[in-house]
Amino acid sequence: MNTFMAKKEKVKRNWYIVDAKDKILGRMLTTVSRVLQGKHKPEYTPHVDVGDFVIITNAGKVKLTGKKMEEKIHYYVTHFQGGLRKRMVGKTLETAPDKVFRRSVRRMLPRSRLGKAMLRKLKVYEGAEHPHLAQQPKELVIRN
Repeated sequence: MNTFMAKKEKVKRNWYIVDAKDKILGRMLTTVSRVLQGKHKPEYTPHVDVGDFVIITNAGKVKLTGKKMEEKIHYYVTHFQGGLRKRMVGKTLETAPDKVFRRSVRRMLPRSRLGKAMLRKLKVYEGAEHPHLAQQPKELVIRN
């Protein structure tokens, strides 16, 4: 028996598209992170980036369960003295929904250079339009 090891030169990458309208944020992004890592493929290899590209449209129309829109807080640091800032997730979703998506997916990926390369394959758009029509993305089925 030989163990299969994927080579980064021979990896075939597909493009998937997800419509985030009325989907629950965390449940949708767990599936997206698995596709970015390539865990849905039989040739998955942990030390090689075998994942696919994912396009998320209608990012501003995503849902959160419970009272998370009003009560969940994201903290960030300005790197100045006393620069700890906080912002409600609902407010961030209104102004910059891609930050909420990237932050959530980043924490589901490996904390390494490989994880950063996987995150670059995520494309988030606030509206329904995107510039990746030439790649002919397939619909990614996500169960709520």
